[in-house]
Amino acid sequence: MSVTMVVGLQWGDEAKGKVVDALAPEADVIARFNGGDNAGHTVVNEYGTFKFRLIPSGILNPSASVVIGNAVVVNLETLNQELESVAPFTDPGKKLWISPRCHVVMPYHRILDGLYEEAKGAASTGTTRRGMGPVYADKVSYNGIRLYDLLTPQQFKDKLSVQVRIKNAILRAFGHEELDGQQMYDQTMDLFEPVRHMVREPFGMLQDALQADANILIEGAQAALLDNDWGTYPFCTASSSLTGSITPGLGVAPKWITRSIGVAKAYIGRVGNGPMPTELTDETGDLIREAGNEYGTVTRRPRRVGWLDAEITRFTCQLNGIDELALAKLDVLDKLPKIKVGVGYRDRSGRTDLRYWDGDAHWLETIEPVYEELDGWNQSTKEARSFDALPEKAQDYVRFVEDVIGSPISIVSVGPEREAIFPVK
Repeated sequence: MSVTMVVGLQWGDEAKGKVVDALAPEADVIARFNGGDNAGHTVVNEYGTFKFRLIPSGILNPSASVVIGNAVVVNLETLNQELESVAPFTDPGKKLWISPRCHVVMPYHRILDGLYEEAKGAASTGTTRRGMGPVYADKVSYNGIRLYDLLTPQQFKDKLSVQVRIKNAILRAFGHEELDGQQMYDQTMDLFEPVRHMVREPFGMLQDALQADANILIEGAQAALLDNDWGTYPFCTASSSLTGSITPGLGVAPKWITRSIGVAKAYIGRVGNGPMPTELTDETGDLIREAGNEYGTVTRRPRRVGWLDAEITRFTCQLNGIDELALAKLDVLDKLPKIKVGVGYRDRSGRTDLRYWDGDAHWLETIEPVYEELDGWNQSTKEARSFDALPEKAQDYVRFVEDVIGSPISIVSVGPEREAIFPVK
């Protein structure tokens, strides 16, 4: 039996979908445990290029069962679009399990997300405006609507009428047009009908799979530095994105995890506001952004980029109990003559014994990184299909990162294609 956990170690967009897709052919069950359609996992395989926001990246495995876990919040419009995109290659109706405990992203969640961001002005969080904060806020304040409710139309109608009254009072305060409850009910039920038969409790199936020594692949959305507790709050996501969230998010106890893979890019990036100590705002940053196509999968916003921050990555490895690292997008650094790695922090007094957890997001904005510089390799790695085929200086970079972070790198990728990912031996 193998339960492999794949989580992001930076601010998201580390290529977790690519790693999951590469591991998927060996899996019997592939499941996701957090987030919503603010995620964006790009997969390139023999079927084409897919950008998944809700469905686990292993959906195209012809024999695996696929699970959207209970802590995932579901935008039904996005879900239907994704199901249509994979329908020519697989039958999701036969293999997809969607927990009825999932909360539903309603139209008013996205409206409120935008209004809150606008009200904050220069202090805005920089959300994707997909409604994540408001839907999770409704969940914990007992105002949420779950897929369970949609299975009983009158129950959904009753709950929706309460929420329309509450939300319209807020919208009036913002001077926004009020909601039409009946119209929203009709639209939601129309979107729910195509997925109704896939809404089924996966807990028993997962427990049976564990007892049967199945290979289970768990996919996280967002990343550790976006976690609502341990990330750069308030510049974070609304859900928990750590390995320990497998229990509240999926109903699987942590003791079952046999392999924890943390995914990090060979540099770093983030979308939205918040601190980023090793950020590059110069021509080198522009080169990395273009070479890495660093634009949000969901929003298409340009991502901020910077040198790899080893201090942050070391922390997130410890936080998640990572067994091994997957280092993605090494090829993006191919043309750089010199490459820096942030190995620590220095504050205004000159102290260098600082750690990520020593302060909050505002404190992190006041410190500066301490760098070590390495020689670049100045040649393409895109055709490499083994670690030994990499240029010597590229191998040196991987080994340096491994040493400074303190976790073994077991996987490297040098391109979006499935064959461009290989083990490190």
